[in-house]
Amino acid sequence: MIGQLRSVVIDCPDPRALAAFYAELLGVPLVEGDSDDDWVVLGGPPGHQPRLAFQQALNLRPPAWPDPERPQQFHLDVTVDDIEAAEKAALALGARRLPGEGEGFRVYADPAGHPFCLCWD
Repeated sequence: MIGQLRSVVIDCPDPRALAAFYAELLGVPLVEGDSDDDWVVLGGPPGHQPRLAFQQALNLRPPAWPDPERPQQFHLDVTVDDIEAAEKAALALGARRLPGEGEGFRVYADPAGHPFCLCWD
């Protein structure tokens, strides 16, 4: 095992509104301390499941199931203890590094091209 699932992240134009929908639908609470206007988290702290996050994506073209020109839009966040070791292991499995990183995360693609993030605290 390289890491643990941290969050399933859904792109949307209004993270607070979509989070409110899923909070009511699933009965999962808002994590205010992990949320702001463009990133909203439901669930608990990292490592407590289930955990859904909603990320602002301006000018989002919503999915049009099952149209492959407008596919589903989400990614996985995976918590790791050692980013350097985790990156090496993920790349060895067939992942590739994508542009983009921030404080506590790096972005990759799985072998089929789906994005995911390796995260550390």
